[in-house]
Amino acid sequence: MGGTLLRALVIIIIGVGGAAAFYWVGNFVTERVMPKEAGERVRPYVFILPALFVVTVYLLYPMIDTVRRSFYGDRFVDGERPFVGLDNYADAITGDGIPPIAIILAVAAIVIGVVVGITNRMPPGDARGARMRTWTFAVLGLGLLATFVVNVVDEGVLTGDSPVWAAIYNNVLWILVVPSGAVAIGLLVAVLADRLPPRLENISKSMIFMPMAISFVGASVVWQLVYAIETTGDQTGILNAIVVNLFNAEPIAWLEREAFNDFALMVIMIWLQAGFAMVLLSAAIKSVPEDTIEAARIDGANEWQVFWRVVVPQIRSTIVVVLTTILITVLKVFDIVRVLTNGRDDTQVVANLFFTNFENGAYGSAGVLVVLLVLATIPFMLINVKRFREQEASR
Repeated sequence: MGGTLLRALVIIIIGVGGAAAFYWVGNFVTERVMPKEAGERVRPYVFILPALFVVTVYLLYPMIDTVRRSFYGDRFVDGERPFVGLDNYADAITGDGIPPIAIILAVAAIVIGVVVGITNRMPPGDARGARMRTWTFAVLGLGLLATFVVNVVDEGVLTGDSPVWAAIYNNVLWILVVPSGAVAIGLLVAVLADRLPPRLENISKSMIFMPMAISFVGASVVWQLVYAIETTGDQTGILNAIVVNLFNAEPIAWLEREAFNDFALMVIMIWLQAGFAMVLLSAAIKSVPEDTIEAARIDGANEWQVFWRVVVPQIRSTIVVVLTTILITVLKVFDIVRVLTNGRDDTQVVANLFFTNFENGAYGSAGVLVVLLVLATIPFMLINVKRFREQEASR
């Protein structure tokens, strides 16, 4: 234990000292050794070089290597993994019987249409035509994909034979429930807390935001105690203690019953993300001009109408940013499922399935899942970037 701590301390000292020495040398060379004009041109690149190195080594190279591995088989043949092209993608997405190139074209059409539709601004005189052109790709892709999904359903791929489709189904369920639930709770708390005295407002917001300080693994351990079930003796789990002692009913295996175990896991993510949504939405609500609210009240609008017709339209961009940010987090959900169920009892998600495949040496299949997850995340990231740019431009 002592040796491990000593090594960690040495690594920290070397890392921090090396970075400080690099910046000192870079600053010295560009200011005192090089000509002034040349030094000013070179200095930004010198200081950004360490960041580029870290990004290349720990992000860019692993990403490229993962994409490369996705085109190779999971099993060794004659001592090496054979090149299989798009077969891994076909097996992951469709199962047998559907041409992989068809699925690739469908997904590509959807991604291109969504990305172009989000990022392109409509020409002033051709808004309708531009909108039709940019979203045609998405409509075409959705039509193709729907055809293939019907074929997949007819072949019985969704009946449990395809772990990827089961994981994708659960991911879609998470996407539908968690972001909307977290934003709804965050918005409700933001509105109610805004009506409290300043001291009570700060206390209530701190209580709601507190779970954000807990890691996903830590939150999973906490909720494992909440959902715990004892077959004999007193119940140690809070929920089952309530069920047994107050309602005189049998304890419930919250994480094992397929009817609601997914939702039991989603509650944890909502609990974690509601505070994040509350903070941003509360700031947005406070930025709404008070005179617009007072004008609506003078015109006879009640509080419900003021909220939906005056406040919400002015914080819509913030709601979208919060929603898409939480959605990206949900797409990558892993820790909660890994700690509490490890994908058992029909709770598997794509990120955990990737980790399981990687542990089993199925690097090709694992690489495919990573690529699909990244592709699914990109459109929502672009939405956030576009919204941030619009907010900056409006200031």
